[in-house]
Amino acid sequence: MDTTPSIIATHEVPEAVPKQRLSDYLCGIFQQLPSRSSVKTALTKGLVQLNGRRAFTGDWVLPGQQIELLAPPQKERQWFKLPLEVLAEDDQMAVIIKPAGYPVSGKSFQTIENALPFNLKPSTAPDASAQPRVVHRLDVPTSGLLLISKTKSARAHLGAQFEQKTIKKRYQAVVMGQPPAEGAMHTPINGKAAHTEYRCLNTVPSLKNGQVSLLDLYPHTGRTHQLRKHLSELGHPIIGDALYGIEGKILRHKGLFLRAVELTFLHPITQEKQQYTLPTPPKFLSFLEREQRRYERHRTAPEEDGI
Repeated sequence: MDTTPSIIATHEVPEAVPKQRLSDYLCGIFQQLPSRSSVKTALTKGLVQLNGRRAFTGDWVLPGQQIELLAPPQKERQWFKLPLEVLAEDDQMAVIIKPAGYPVSGKSFQTIENALPFNLKPSTAPDASAQPRVVHRLDVPTSGLLLISKTKSARAHLGAQFEQKTIKKRYQAVVMGQPPAEGAMHTPINGKAAHTEYRCLNTVPSLKNGQVSLLDLYPHTGRTHQLRKHLSELGHPIIGDALYGIEGKILRHKGLFLRAVELTFLHPITQEKQQYTLPTPPKFLSFLEREQRRYERHRTAPEEDGI
């Protein structure tokens, strides 16, 4: 990154100006230097040039001299060096896999957005954004597919698809209990309409929870914590959900069993259909198998004789 200061203002000393020190003359000459303290700071930082060389407080001002004010060199921004799996990328957009445990954006340094320049190539498009931007959001504990824009036009087009609800998303979750084979939830969230459909893929017995089930989830709206809230209100909270789970039955230290596994949308420039799909997370499958094994071992264990 080029850190060479650039000239932001110039001034030629007029003929009628009497000989004087530069530090006295400069105050008010540039709107960026309205006071003696601002002049002193600029001179100390080497941001003033006199006839093409660095100026100093004790320099004399003479008619015809050229004074230039420089912009401070921009420090190279530090990016969050979190390796991300990039499924697709071109000059307009990218699709990545968000790991659980990180916010998508925000005031924290350790965000997915701050990791994007470390993982993606700069766009060469004329309307390239200053840095890649996340188009939608996933909760901190949620993992899975995340759509990224790299240009201003791509961000506008993809944002419009989300607004028009033409982008299709599918999630998978492991929940407590056994919901019906399929269903829909319409409970409003924060006073706004919210709609989620689900399909039960598999249910196994569980010693702790009675049963646990693997679901496909289809959110038709994008409210905050929508899937987590809807499933909790249905009586089948997501395994590992410390916020909406049932106290005493929350599986801690294993994370939230919720992942965005499919995205379908139109490319922002070519308008060609794009579809990205992830397999069921091995973590989900191994949890279901472990729960079933534990249940079967307990059921078949010989009873001890009473005394």
